[in-house]
Amino acid sequence: MPLTPLRVALVGNPNCGKTALFNLLTGARQKVANYAGVTVERKEGRFATPSGRKVQLLDLPGAYSLDSTSPDERVTRDVLLGRYPGEAAPDLIVCVADATNLRLHLRFVLEVQRMGRPMVLALNMMDAAQRRGIEVNVAELARQLGMPVVETVAVRRGGAQALVELIERTTTEAAQTRANPAAANDDLHGTVRAILASAVTMPRATDARDDAIDRFALHPVLGPLILALVMFLVFQAVYSLGKPLTDAIADGFTWLGTAAGAALPDGPLRSLVTDALFGGVGTVLGFLPEILVLFFFILVLEESGYLPRAAFLLDRLMVAVGLTGRSFIPLLSSFACAIPGVMGTRSISDPRDRLATILVAPLMTCSARLPVYALLIGAFIPQRLIFGVFNLQGLVLFALYAAGIVGAMAVGWVMKKLRRDHREHALLMELPSYRLPRARDVAIGLWERGAIFLKRLTGIILALTVLMWFISTFPSPPAGATLPAIDYSIAGYLGRALQWPFAPLGFNWQMSLSLIPAFAARETAVAALATVYSVASGDADTAALGHTLAQNFSLASALSLMVWFAFAPQCMSTLAVIRRETRSWRAVVVSFGYMFVVAYAASFVTYQIARHFV
Repeated sequence: MPLTPLRVALVGNPNCGKTALFNLLTGARQKVANYAGVTVERKEGRFATPSGRKVQLLDLPGAYSLDSTSPDERVTRDVLLGRYPGEAAPDLIVCVADATNLRLHLRFVLEVQRMGRPMVLALNMMDAAQRRGIEVNVAELARQLGMPVVETVAVRRGGAQALVELIERTTTEAAQTRANPAAANDDLHGTVRAILASAVTMPRATDARDDAIDRFALHPVLGPLILALVMFLVFQAVYSLGKPLTDAIADGFTWLGTAAGAALPDGPLRSLVTDALFGGVGTVLGFLPEILVLFFFILVLEESGYLPRAAFLLDRLMVAVGLTGRSFIPLLSSFACAIPGVMGTRSISDPRDRLATILVAPLMTCSARLPVYALLIGAFIPQRLIFGVFNLQGLVLFALYAAGIVGAMAVGWVMKKLRRDHREHALLMELPSYRLPRARDVAIGLWERGAIFLKRLTGIILALTVLMWFISTFPSPPAGATLPAIDYSIAGYLGRALQWPFAPLGFNWQMSLSLIPAFAARETAVAALATVYSVASGDADTAALGHTLAQNFSLASALSLMVWFAFAPQCMSTLAVIRRETRSWRAVVVSFGYMFVVAYAASFVTYQIARHFV
């Protein structure tokens, strides 16, 4: 009879290399979901031991303590204890600790050990520890802790083999450890000091190379300049590297749409395939390269250990505008998507600081806005070099991202002025060692994010695009009609009804109509415009969409629409997450209301100024 899969849970402090170890063990054999009833991410993978035993590996959210009330750490604690509904207790806990920072990480190891569950310790980043001259007496450490200890290097092929063998040996020999009586000691810090004194030799507290880099990266003047340059180059790269691939995909879908149109008889089916599928969905899919370029740089910055330093650099500025340095990483995550950004605010202990970060996170330019920006910039901003180096289109893209950042700071400042009991909190956070990002981990991260985009594309975006095609096609024009057929469709009537409140912003009825599906998914605005104009012209040439828009929009209207998307109310999914994270409908109403007012005012000013000067 085959053995049931062994359930193993990976747990550890943030920045211990736990996720890199998870990726090394499971590779692409993993899935990501949410725990039932909460927005905490759940990652599970599988692998097999040398004897063929199947192992289900669960990557639990990083935690500094099991006594915290944050959602992430509460889920981690409940899963380890077997108290989480619908989640079986793990057969074995693998606690991962950074071998270069045992003074911090061993305290959490002792906390987990108090649970009395079967447990082993993985000393990760042992290669970095050896380079720094840190010597760990593994046998003595195992004796002091009363549990098996093994060395791992998560960024090296075969770097977890000893852990796999230990997992198999620990389970097959039933040598499962229980809590060390000494770890019930309330003085965990004292216990850690005693263990380090007997088992670890450390020539210096920090890495000399980290200190050398930080002399520049954390310099009060050079540091912010370096950070600004890094972010500027990222946005330049999004357009410069992603645009050629986007154009190639657009050309491919144009060819496919033409071929499909030639093979199908004239009628609704042909229009559905060419206008909705190739003209609408195909246009959105074309922007995947630019989205992946943005994700690539965010992952590289995260893996390198630079992001916590950026948070440290910006702490004083963010406190001045009513936020906190801990807001930086959630806000940076919002450049990918506001949903993980809102969820990432759980690390902010002060409730009011957390609420302020939640309310401004959607102002960060998420990847769903990128297709809209790329389409309009490509259609209206010429390809021109500034000072012979910088791409003008990339500069405009950077300006739109900067607008979101400045808007978030302004909103945070206003919220600070409205608070009567504002208190500033010192920023205490771990600065991990610098490290070269591992290609495997970056590739897996890109694969996960690309898969999420494609899932949205084949789900809500496809459904909304087909709906947009339907209302743009039916009903047919009456006999003797003199206007284009689309003017008599549901879309035509609905778009003209919506146009009047947006006319001061320079929006025509097609632009006004695209705002409705964009509320469900921002990318759908591109698909909606592509579908409406494809149906109207009967041309499925996705590569020519920008040219079509340039003929139907003025530059002032295009700039107004870009500004609208920089500040507009977020998608329904983000509002739902805000409701779940704050448990308040008031926060949802405030978030939607202030963003609508800001977007309308900014677009109005942009259009009124631009139409007189451009």
